[in-house]
Amino acid sequence: MIRLCVKLPQKFCVAVSAGIDSMAALDFLSNGKRQITVLHYNHNTLHANEAENLVKNYCSIRNINFISSKLTEAIPKGQSKEDFWRRERYKFFEKNCNNLPVITCHHLDDLVETWIFTSLHGDSKLIPAQRGRYLRPFLLTRKAIFEDWCDRKNVPYAVDPSNEDTAYMRNYIRHEIVSKALVVNPGLPKVLRKKVLNNSIVNDSIEL
Repeated sequence: MIRLCVKLPQKFCVAVSAGIDSMAALDFLSNGKRQITVLHYNHNTLHANEAENLVKNYCSIRNINFISSKLTEAIPKGQSKEDFWRRERYKFFEKNCNNLPVITCHHLDDLVETWIFTSLHGDSKLIPAQRGRYLRPFLLTRKAIFEDWCDRKNVPYAVDPSNEDTAYMRNYIRHEIVSKALVVNPGLPKVLRKKVLNNSIVNDSIEL
C-alpha cells in the first residue's frame, strides 16, 4: 500500500538513483498518463555506471524521458562527501528540471532517520512534504512497502554497497540507532506520520 501525502501534478520530474526506493516510486508514478522526466545523477563511484544504465534502460523500455549527468569535480578539502554529493545533485536538478516540480522519493523510514539525527543535534525537524518546487509525496510510506512493490512487480533496482558503510552518518543512524529508538518508542513512525499529515499542504492519501 503506497500512500501519498501531496497531490501529484500532471507533469513533473522525478529523481531516481536506481535504488529500490526510487525504482519502486518510479514504477508507481509511471502507471498513469502523467508526463514524467527522470533525473539521474551519477556520483562517479564504483557502481554508479551500472546504476545509471539500469535506470536508463528502464526508461527506454517505457518511453520515459531520461536525463543524466556525471560528477567530474573533486570533493573540496574539508567538505563531507555526503554534503558535497547532495549539493551537486540539487544543482543538476535545478539545471535540468525546466521549472517543473521535482519529486524525490523520501519515505517514512527516511523521515524517522532525519528526525532522530536532528533531535540528537538539539533541533528536531521533519522532512517537509513540499519545499519550493520539490515534492516528497511518499513520506507516509514505509520502505518495506517499496521493497514489496519491487518484489511483486519484478521491478529492477541496484544495490549500492556503500549503504552499509556506517562511516557515513546517515547509515550509522539507520543501522545503529533507529532500532534502539524503536525499542524506546515502537510507535515513532506512526507519531511522525501524523505530524506529516498535519503539516502537509495537501492531505491527499492514495492506497494501491
